[in-house]
Amino acid sequence: MGAYWIEGGSPLRGELCIHGAKNSILPILAASILTGGVCELHNCPRISDVEAALQILEHLGCRTEAEGQCIRVDTYEAVSRPIGSAMTERMRAAIIFLGPLLARFGRAELSYPGGCALGERPIDLHLMGLRHMGASCDSGEEGVSCTMEQPRAGVIALPYPSVGATENLILAATACPGETVICNGAKEPEILDLVSFLRCCGAQILVQGSVYRIFGGNALHPCSYRIMPDRMEAVSYLAAAAATRGDISLTNVCPEHLTAVLHVLSRGGCEISRGQGKLRLRCDRLCAVSPIRTAPYDGFPTDAQAPIMAALACAKGVSVMEETVFSNRFLHVPALNDMGANIHASRRYAIIHGVRKLHGAMVEATDLRGGAALVIAALAAEGKSRIDKTEHIERGYQDFSGSLQSLGGKLTME
Repeated sequence: MGAYWIEGGSPLRGELCIHGAKNSILPILAASILTGGVCELHNCPRISDVEAALQILEHLGCRTEAEGQCIRVDTYEAVSRPIGSAMTERMRAAIIFLGPLLARFGRAELSYPGGCALGERPIDLHLMGLRHMGASCDSGEEGVSCTMEQPRAGVIALPYPSVGATENLILAATACPGETVICNGAKEPEILDLVSFLRCCGAQILVQGSVYRIFGGNALHPCSYRIMPDRMEAVSYLAAAAATRGDISLTNVCPEHLTAVLHVLSRGGCEISRGQGKLRLRCDRLCAVSPIRTAPYDGFPTDAQAPIMAALACAKGVSVMEETVFSNRFLHVPALNDMGANIHASRRYAIIHGVRKLHGAMVEATDLRGGAALVIAALAAEGKSRIDKTEHIERGYQDFSGSLQSLGGKLTME
């Protein structure tokens, strides 16, 4: 169990390079199983979720090597064997191994994934789509077991644009001879990054808005690929700069992926300038913004809700947030209130009455983005704060404390 000690009150200033995207590298690591060779991935974040994914790959017989921001994965000797709870409980993204294991070996078995407790995140859409491809899936109390002896192409209409289901179905569809069409698929940039990787490996995939056409049945080959920048990491540092009334510049970032969040920050009084692969945010005075409603891409992302809420906690006026994606994503609110925030949350809505100042407190991170929100609030608060259970934060941020220190934040790790 780790902890951060934070002394607030210092505006963040300076320049920071954004790491590779957590939500890209995890499905791409799983997708490397399809190639049966050595893939070289660049701009990889060194975070605990990636370490968990590499552990699963090694359990499946793959060889992995990580050096700096480069990861090499040799999947030539990969096999399909049960992935137990000791590995899946470390990250929700473990479910993404279903698709590639079925595509290459025709069978997959894993315990139900863990990760952040954000409410129910059922895998029924994954299983529905896989059954359309000819898979036989059994789900029990402990996990799920699937076989796909005769994969078949067809049309799959998702009732909700689930990111994980879209990714799993794309991966499984590479084994289906003919054309598989996925309708109402999620459109997040990380999915398009996965598609780009698969294309580099020889896959034929067309994307038309929320429709994915996969022409499967052909063998894929390994490749060298660069992971896209992490838009949620960028959001967190932008929110921290806004909360502390700072002035930061971000490099290795895709501003077009952050349109919905940048719109909210601009409405709140932040001055934002964009460049090619660059962003700058200056904030002298932050005002409330309402309403904010989370939605699938290209709406306001649910992962940005907690960090932006932390910034708005000390904005002038009243902001309203509606959470439509996860049922339990306000777990960070009690801790923010312990730090002097005035937030009322019930079911899907949170009403944020901006206060003049937050104050230091001893609080615990309950999930990845909620933990980042507590760090942001502590940086803006008067006095010292202690954030416990920082292992949640380290699942998705490489050297979070060091990056904030480089911008003038006063943090120490324990």
